[in-house]
This record gives sequence, C-alpha cells and structure tokens, in this order.
Amino acid sequence: MTTVPDDGLQLRSLVKESGEIELSLARVPTPAPQADEVVVRVEATPINPSDIGLLFGAADLATVAVRGSGAQTVVTARIPPAAMRAMARRVGQSLAVGNEGAGTVVAAGGGAAAQALLGRTVAVLGGAMYSQLRTVKADLCLPLPAGTSAADGASAFVNPLTALGMTETMRREGHGALVHTAAASNLGQMLNRVCLADGIGLVNVVRRDEHVALLRDAGARHVVSTSSASFDAELTEAIAATGATIAFDAIGGGRLAGRILAAMESALARNASEYSRYGTSTLKQVYLYGSLDTSPTEIVRSFGMAWAVGGWLVFPFLQRIGADAANSLKARVARELKTTFASRYTRTVSLAAALQPDAIAEYGRRATAAKVLIDPSR
Repeated sequence: MTTVPDDGLQLRSLVKESGEIELSLARVPTPAPQADEVVVRVEATPINPSDIGLLFGAADLATVAVRGSGAQTVVTARIPPAAMRAMARRVGQSLAVGNEGAGTVVAAGGGAAAQALLGRTVAVLGGAMYSQLRTVKADLCLPLPAGTSAADGASAFVNPLTALGMTETMRREGHGALVHTAAASNLGQMLNRVCLADGIGLVNVVRRDEHVALLRDAGARHVVSTSSASFDAELTEAIAATGATIAFDAIGGGRLAGRILAAMESALARNASEYSRYGTSTLKQVYLYGSLDTSPTEIVRSFGMAWAVGGWLVFPFLQRIGADAANSLKARVARELKTTFASRYTRTVSLAAALQPDAIAEYGRRATAAKVLIDPSR
C-alpha cells in the first residue's frame, strides 16, 4: 500500500501591499480523504492563460526578479500603481494556482466512488493543481482510459470543454457556423478538429502567416490572418462562405471584435432583399472569452442594430446547461483524448523550474504553440 506523505509543495501567489506580486513554494498539509474524496499525486498540470492571470495578476513581467533555488525559490514582479486598484481585493491573500491537471490516485476515502479510483490515473478539475498532492472530491476526477498518461490527460478539461462549449453555444443560440480568434492555439487546433468532425463551418482568425499554414495543414478550410493587408475583405469572404454569425474572441482588446461584426454584416447584406437603415435583421454575436490584448475593447459601429458583444466562460456555461449535458461533453473528451483533444507542450518543468526566468519568459508570452507543462512530482 502506498504511504502518502503528510504534506507536499504547492505553488502560491501573493499580492503585497508594497505593490509587488510574490510567487513561492509552500509546504502544505495533505488532508486525509473523507469518504467521497481521493488524494491525487499530481504528475502533469498545464500553464493555461487563465492560470497565468492568477499567477501574475496585473504584474509587469519585465520586472520579474528571482532569488533562491529549489523549494526556496521566490519570484517577485512589480504591479503598476494604476493596476493595483484592480488587485486590491487580493492584497495579503496567498492563493494556490492551477485549474486542472492529472495524476495517480494514491489514497481514497471509504466511499465506493472514491475506492473505485484508487490506483487509477485521473484528470482533475479541482483548482490548486500546482501541488505535489491534492485531496479532491471523487466526482471532480475523470478516470483516464487504460494506456493514457497523466501528460495526455493534463489538459482534459479547460481547452476541450471550451471547444465543445463553443459549438454547443452556437447550436443552442441558433447559429450555424462560427468565427474563432487566436485560432492556432492548442484550443484553436482542438476546435478546428471538432468542427471538421462535426461538419461545422469555422472561420479561423490568426495573427501570423505561419499560423495560416499550420491550420491549413491540419485541414482547416477558412483561415485568415490579421497581418494581411486585405484582412477585412478576406474575413468577409470566409464568413460569407460559412454563414458564421457568432464569434469567440480570445484577444479581447482593440478593434477586432468590431471588425468581425462588420464583416458579418457585410456578408449578410449581400443577400438582403431591401435596404434598411438599421442594417440586416440577423443577430450577430461576439463573445469575448480572453484578454490576450489587455487594452480597451473598441467598437466602431458600422453593422446596424442587430448585434451583441458579451463575455463567455466555459464553467458558468457548463453550470447553465446542467449536469447531464455537461457529463455528455466530458464523456466525449475522454473518448477522444488522444485524437481530437490532444494537447502539445514545448517543455515540462518541475514546480521550482516553473519559477525560473527562462520558463516565465516562455509561458508569460502566452504565444501560440508555447504551452508549458508542470510535473510537480519531479
């Protein structure tokens, strides 16, 4: 029987009154599992953009400083004074980080559901996953198919369920095709595979020409780059070809959301039977689900009155659709974990190595095809 340590290292983030953010490794106790709980030895956990947001908050990564080594590593970075107002409620709170991950169940409570997971490799959506050991409810675990490694299952929740949540939102809100930005990301590549498999029209918006080639090589039918001098015309043509009237925008800031709405209106107007000063009557919807550009969102109206811009997050969406529908999406993820929902990583690091300047510089860029995996068991 595996002996479970009484404690383990956990990566934590603290906003200080001095206007700094501090990352460190704390040794935290491992709670004994209750009847419906298990203890997971975390062996793989990804650094997602949402995790970086909690790790560094509004800190300026150009000011990162590192001292100490190993379990004593401490990272600090300055938060601009104007940004401290938004961080005020975090001051003095040491927060654990990491939305999702995977590992081996090394202890279980006495309940049947918990006992059934003992010794299994599971994916976990439990928060605080940048930890060596996590005690979580058994129902937060997704048992991985035989032969699936922790690294294979580390990103089984956030990106796959976001991709499926987007297509499910599209269907539920009466749209027939969609637009996605930052489309060469791990998530974007998953969404492309989902749409190809399900026969859904998808317009992939990227920022570089090499990303166009990457997605076309993966079978994407419509890829446009914001770096193109004729981007707006190309976007309009792709939207006209697919009939997309809903978009999910990971960029957030700047004018891209408004340009997508304008392209949708231009595409719809081609088939309008008569002129209306209020524009076409078809609702054009853009959901902002990320903030890769932290500047203000600018909407230059040129697309009539039937439009909307709002926020979208996957976990509130899953709560809205109910347990049965959410479990159906999770079951598909488990079946297609090594195909449709496969993730790729540029490197794997330990908890301490994740706090080194080279690793921070890599994942802090939030760049396409630069996803980093942490293995806390190292």
